[in-house]
Amino acid sequence: MKFTKMHGAGNDFIIINLMDEPLPVSALPALARRLCTPKLSIGADGLMAVDYPTTQDADYRMRFYNSDGSEGEMCGNGARCIARYGYENGLAGEVQRVETISGTVIGRRRSQRMYTVRLNDPSVLKPDYPVEVDGKVYNCAYVELGVPGLPHAAVQLDELDTIDDDTLRVLGRKLRWHSAFPKGANVNFYKCIGPDHILEHTFERGVEDFTLACGTGSGSVAAALTVKGLVSGKDVRLTMPGGDLYITVAADESGVHDIFLTGPTNIVCTGEILDEDLVLTE
Repeated sequence: MKFTKMHGAGNDFIIINLMDEPLPVSALPALARRLCTPKLSIGADGLMAVDYPTTQDADYRMRFYNSDGSEGEMCGNGARCIARYGYENGLAGEVQRVETISGTVIGRRRSQRMYTVRLNDPSVLKPDYPVEVDGKVYNCAYVELGVPGLPHAAVQLDELDTIDDDTLRVLGRKLRWHSAFPKGANVNFYKCIGPDHILEHTFERGVEDFTLACGTGSGSVAAALTVKGLVSGKDVRLTMPGGDLYITVAADESGVHDIFLTGPTNIVCTGEILDEDLVLTE
C-alpha cells in the first residue's frame, strides 16, 4: 500500500489514494488507528484518503480520520496538504474543489509550498459563550464550520505564553468534554500578542492532545475575534508551536463568510506500507 506523509505547520497526515488502492471505506478507521500510532507505525495526527467525488462539482473527495479512528468533518491544514497532493498528482489544477463531509472546500496553489483553502462558512457562531471550569469562568466563543458543523471553542487565556504544558493539557481535556459542547469541541486557547497577531495552542478532538497547528481552529478564532472587533479580519497571523498560519475573513451584515486559510505545506516522505501486523477491521 503506497502512502505519502505531509505536514502543514507541523500538523501531520498520512495520505492514501483510494483511486489506486482497492481498500474498503470500512477499513479506514482501523487503518488510521494503526498508521497514526508512533513507534508501532508511521505516526501522524490523522489519515486522509483521496477518493472519487460523489458530487458533480468536486475534483475529488477527501475522507479524514483522526488518529483515534474517528471520522472528522473537515481539517483545514489537511485540506491544504491534500490540495498540494491533488495538484502534484494530476487530480486537479491550481484551483480545485475538494469534497468533504462539511461541504466543498476550494483550494488554491500560491507557490510550490504555500497553499490557501477557503474554509466552510460558520453554521454556528456565538462570539460570547462563557464556560465555567472548576469555579472559574473562561471568556469563550463557540464556532461550528460547515454543515454538519465542525465544533471549535476559542478560549481566551492571558497566561498562555507562561502556563506549563501539563496544566494546560488538563484544562484542555476538561473543556474538550465540557457539557457546554454537546458534540465535544476542539479547544483553541488564544492570546492577542499584537495587532492582528494571535498566539494559539489547540487541543484537538480525536487526537485527544495538543497538535502543533490547527487550520480550522485558526479560522474559528480569527472569525470570532473579527466579529468582536479585536482583529481586522485581513491576514490575521496565528502563531502556533508548528509555525504561522494566516486567516482572512469577511464579516458584514450578512454574517461571517469567505474564511481563507493560508500556510506552508511540506512533503515529508513517500513509500510503501509493509506492516506485517496490520489487520484491517472496523
